[in-house]
Amino acid sequence: MTQLNDFDSLFELVCSHEGDYGDDSVDPGNWTGGAVGVGSCRGTKFGISAAAYPDIDIANLTFDEAKSLYRRDYWEKISGDRLPSALALLVFDAAINNGPERAISWLQGIVHVERDGIIGQNTLSAINQVANDRDGLIALCSEYLTQRLMFMTSLVTWKTFGLGWALRLFKLSLETLPYLEQ
Repeated sequence: MTQLNDFDSLFELVCSHEGDYGDDSVDPGNWTGGAVGVGSCRGTKFGISAAAYPDIDIANLTFDEAKSLYRRDYWEKISGDRLPSALALLVFDAAINNGPERAISWLQGIVHVERDGIIGQNTLSAINQVANDRDGLIALCSEYLTQRLMFMTSLVTWKTFGLGWALRLFKLSLETLPYLEQ
């Protein structure tokens, strides 16, 4: 399917999954060192974490600053403008929550191309072959969410954050529905 997407609308959806400022000390993402007790606990805001951005003043981060980071560090890395909208939503959300290279690698594994963490022409061609109709796109999105759920359940923090993560994935599956009809 060739219907592509719009960063602004998908940003609004993805950002709605993220909370306002939080600094829960048991969340590794809130620490500048990426692990509980490592570095400073500076928190997460709009999905921008101290672990990913240790030099940013997270507590005072503005919505527009977060949006700029989302575009530069996540949307552009996943080539969001070049993906079908439903898939772009899923990969964009995964890039923010699980890292861009991992998000891209899952996609590349599903479409059977080299897992290099970069969306290039080979990856895009493979995606277009699989997602050339609604059924193919549904299958691709379903497998993508399944890969992500399998990864998340393997994390040691699943017991603490798993319910919220699972709810996020189920909500995402419903949020893709309008994009499957385009």
